[in-house]
Amino acid sequence: MRTRHRLLAGLSAVVLTGAGLALSPMVANAANLLSNPGFETGSLSGWTCSGGTGSVVGSPVHGGSKALAGAATGSDNARCAQTVAVKPSTAYTLTGWVRGSYVHLGVTGGTARWTSSTSGYSLLTVTFTTGASQTSAEVYLHGWYGQGTYNADDISLDGPGGGGNDTQAPTTPGNPRATGVTANSVSLTWDASTDNVGVTGYEVVRDGQVTQATGTSATVSGLAASTQYTFTVRAKDAAGNTSPASVPVTATTAKDDGNPGPRFIQAAPYLYLGWGNPPAAADVMRATGVKWFTMAFILAQNGCNPTWDSQRPLKGGVDENNVKAIRAAGGDIVPSIGGWSGNKLGPNCATAELLAGAYQKVIDAYGLKAIDVDIENTDEFESAAVQDRILTALKIVKANNPGLRTILTFPTLNTGPNSWGNRLIEQAKALNANIDNFTIMPFNFGGAADMYAATVNSTTGLKNKLKSTFGWTDAEAFAHVGISGMNNASDAGENTTPQIWTRIRDWSNANHIGRFSFWAVNRDRPNWEFTAITAGFTG
Repeated sequence: MRTRHRLLAGLSAVVLTGAGLALSPMVANAANLLSNPGFETGSLSGWTCSGGTGSVVGSPVHGGSKALAGAATGSDNARCAQTVAVKPSTAYTLTGWVRGSYVHLGVTGGTARWTSSTSGYSLLTVTFTTGASQTSAEVYLHGWYGQGTYNADDISLDGPGGGGNDTQAPTTPGNPRATGVTANSVSLTWDASTDNVGVTGYEVVRDGQVTQATGTSATVSGLAASTQYTFTVRAKDAAGNTSPASVPVTATTAKDDGNPGPRFIQAAPYLYLGWGNPPAAADVMRATGVKWFTMAFILAQNGCNPTWDSQRPLKGGVDENNVKAIRAAGGDIVPSIGGWSGNKLGPNCATAELLAGAYQKVIDAYGLKAIDVDIENTDEFESAAVQDRILTALKIVKANNPGLRTILTFPTLNTGPNSWGNRLIEQAKALNANIDNFTIMPFNFGGAADMYAATVNSTTGLKNKLKSTFGWTDAEAFAHVGISGMNNASDAGENTTPQIWTRIRDWSNANHIGRFSFWAVNRDRPNWEFTAITAGFTG
């Protein structure tokens, strides 16, 4: 059984990590270092759970009135973790009461214990010794893929607290900003803090309520619609020092209009920094009013490592500088991952989990609100295995990044998706990938096409496929549709004039599709005419 083999392989790795202990370690003094160890606060305060899989329940419990429930799925093992300050070269004991199938208790980088299946609570005990210079440790619980919900309670890490004489707090998080809102949530990002021994996490504070974050972004949920909220961010280190609060950032949640699911409207023409004398994005924004750009292309370098054009790093180069300039001008970007040619992540990342990790690096690098996978050619689009890998990876990153929107861009016929496009949509449904937008590229139909009629026909065909596959209404299906055209002459000699593009935009607005783009701003000279037309897309 594949799940069983995967489990046993993981357990073998876990046992091996606990083999080496430091000689003559300092003996720990008994004291529980964990905050909220029995979840009696009624919240996950102190704990961070992957993909929103953790919750606090009143039954079944081991002690007190509350316990943790971790909802493990086929793509998420419901990992909940907490980082604490520890002393170097010191022995610690981690214990916890767990209930369920294949529930793990462990320390990152060290050993773990697990139970095969229990109908009631059973005790797990892990001992470990910190390294010679170690000042923090992450303890964790998780279930196993596809095994359902587990419970945990009364977790204890016994030993002396760490930190030594470190009283230096991290620097204040910089430039906090809202990157997206829904009727009940606000997504935020900020610039990283620094610390003499290292930042271990962040806290987003709103009206005295705290949302924990391990990286430089977070989504605060459970908010009221059409309501203004103010947030601050502070950083923490392994010694328990907390930075001053950041400057406040204010955001207003969206109106609850009763529509099923959040709407995500994006007018985002392609900007390609690797070709064609790319323009200064801020200049284009001022001239046209466009706010979003689809930045191309994220490809693979040295295996499963994401970089720009397989050569430029995610951080510290011209691409990051452009992202900063776009955001400074009031805009944002969605990266295009893949494309027609080049060394792509889909075929180079051997598993969906590795591919999701590559996507996560891109998300973390820029604190993204959305990602687009441009799936084309025989190596990705016309490969059932790679299609499924991409869909599963997008499902994973969406679960791990609340509020993130996922987009698939792919070729089309002038009647709608071809057989591979139909398969992609059907598998998105079968795998429960929860894709937000399916964007077609309505061009290269073979030349001499009526580009307005062909685009309307192909987009309507996509809408009908989404409607029949997902059981949506026309309006719901159109809300998940995107168009990515080509300005002026296509590769097949078809001609989309500014007048035709305006008609396509107006039709798209009338039918309230979700996304509107074209290839490319680099070609839209000298007056950025197509970009200005695209900026008039309202969805």
